[in-house]
Formats: sequence, C-alpha cells, structure tokens
Amino acid sequence: MARVLRALTQVMGWACVMIGLFHVALGNAAIPGAASAGATVDSWGRFMGASFVGYGLAWLWAARQRPIPAPAVRWLAGVFLLGGVGRLLSLAVHGWPQWFQIALTVIELGLPPVFFWLADAEERARRGDAEAVPAGR
Repeated sequence: MARVLRALTQVMGWACVMIGLFHVALGNAAIPGAASAGATVDSWGRFMGASFVGYGLAWLWAARQRPIPAPAVRWLAGVFLLGGVGRLLSLAVHGWPQWFQIALTVIELGLPPVFFWLADAEERARRGDAEAVPAGR
C-alpha cells in the first residue's frame, strides 16, 4: 500500500502541474466548450491554472517526504474533493456541463476516498519496520 500511495501522490502532483501549465498557456482554449468565454474568464482561468500548478507542487512536495505525511495527503485530497463538490453545485445550479467536465467530476469525487484510505500507508509501513527491528539495534 505504501508504494501505491507514493505512486499515486507523484502522479497526482505531476498531473496537476501539467494541467495547470496547460491552462496558463492556453487560457480559454484549455477548457472544452469555453473558447469564446471572453477576456475575464480567460484571465481567471490562467490565474487558476497557476494556482493548480502550486497545488500540484504541494503534492510533489508530499511525495518527496519520507514517510509521506498523512495529514498533508488528507488535506490535499480534501481540497480535490471540494473541487468535485463545487462541480456538483454548478451542475445543480446550471445543469449538465460538457462531457469532459462530467468525467473530471467523477475523478474528483472518486479519487479522494482512495487517498484518505491510503494516507497513512507509508507511516504504518515504517512503524511496522521499526517494530520488527529487535531492541538495541
């Protein structure tokens, strides 16, 4: 489980960094169905892209720690889950978005419980290793 946590944390970090850079570079063109949304939405989207890069870097920071800190994983997964809840609110207020946004919503609601479950896997594995070492060594 510890290896799965480390791999997922790294993939999450790199994916967020790449997606964020994509939004910074392309603005509205990075959002399916929003190419003609105008300058205000383009500006906001590029800013949020930069914020998403920072979010991805936080995941990568967590992935570089030994062990990966469970509280950081839980907080980062909680933020991701909040994004999915935000998409659900949008769906309730404005209706169904473009299909790709629906797929993202499923990921944003489905992946956080996996991270919550795995959050302390590396810490548990380390505690287990420490308990297996005889005293005095």
